[in-house]
Amino acid sequence: MDLFKAEHKKLWSKISVKISVVLCFAYGIIFGSIFQYQWFAFGSSGDGTTLFENHFDGYENIRKHQEYAGKYGSILNDESLSRMVLDYQESSVELSDWRTFNTWLQTLFPELKRFDMYQKLLVEYVDVTELTGLYEKRQKVINDLIASSGASEKEKEYLISMNDKVDTPFQYAWTEGWMFLLQNQQYYGIMFAIVLVISLSPLFSGEWHDRTGAMILSMKNGWKEDAIAKVMVGFAFSLELFLIISIPSVIVQLILFGTSGWNMPIQNISMAAIAPMNMLQAEIYQYFHALLGIIGFAGVIMFISSILKNEMGSLLVGFAILFVPIVISKYLPYEIKLFSELFPLVDDFSVIFRTDCLNIFGKIIWMPYLQLLIPPLFGIVCIPATIKLWSKRMRA
Repeated sequence: MDLFKAEHKKLWSKISVKISVVLCFAYGIIFGSIFQYQWFAFGSSGDGTTLFENHFDGYENIRKHQEYAGKYGSILNDESLSRMVLDYQESSVELSDWRTFNTWLQTLFPELKRFDMYQKLLVEYVDVTELTGLYEKRQKVINDLIASSGASEKEKEYLISMNDKVDTPFQYAWTEGWMFLLQNQQYYGIMFAIVLVISLSPLFSGEWHDRTGAMILSMKNGWKEDAIAKVMVGFAFSLELFLIISIPSVIVQLILFGTSGWNMPIQNISMAAIAPMNMLQAEIYQYFHALLGIIGFAGVIMFISSILKNEMGSLLVGFAILFVPIVISKYLPYEIKLFSELFPLVDDFSVIFRTDCLNIFGKIIWMPYLQLLIPPLFGIVCIPATIKLWSKRMRA
């Protein structure tokens, strides 16, 4: 325990670690949460030229939106959708949830788009009398999406059976806030990963840079115990980083958004989603996705650090491991792309809105399940390899 405490204190004492964590907090909490909710994204409109022209009144404005959405009732059907669209067309009320139901129209009623109105949103000109058969339209979209996905018959049956568990008609409440929370947090994983690369890349390779190898050999505990302590510190730091960002993020969310809309289905965000999940379940998945990805990525970075003697080399390889899979994944064949997205922090949690699945030894598994299971395995597998590689180098 003393060795763990010493290594933990040593890691946190580094200026680069402190600066990267502070910047991560500033980006994730101050700018990504407080300013976004209270000002940039949900402050009432100023002159409309830039986000910075919004007023700093997100708390009050959010509650006005929530109250306004209540006038349409708690059930989404043809009638309530038509009322929403018609009210917006007649008054363009800023409090209207128009961004949300405009995405519904684009998904479910693409045939109503007019080429002579390409400069306008569909919600601005669509004939509300044609907005009928909401759930029949959605079912057709789901069937077409699955049919065109290239999935096998077994995979199609799996996806259709999942969609059959989605309850209809959908409940309705103001969900633009949840849309922001669940669709605009994809960069958080990259933010976490950058801090981990900066902080953990020198964990082992930095010992060569600081010429502390001989000292470690002469220590009472020896190289193996020190390596175990370093690995434990690396994972502990990863968990601490996650808690430093996630706990304040949830607190800010509860203060500014409250709990309204937590039980709305994620189909209110994406009508093409087939997962029987509500907003709260989706957010819980988001946090688990981030945490398990962080654990897996931390293990990989420590493994690289144990291989290389050069601290700068560890940093460069770490950043390459982070960004190269993200860049090349879009150019890979579909099946290979899906497997590449199982690498820690390569893909974001928005996979819950898609219909991706993999056939693993004859077993059909939905991608979001695999993205919780596989990434931490990278970190676990790297633990014994990291300790073994470090021992060899220290013996040499």
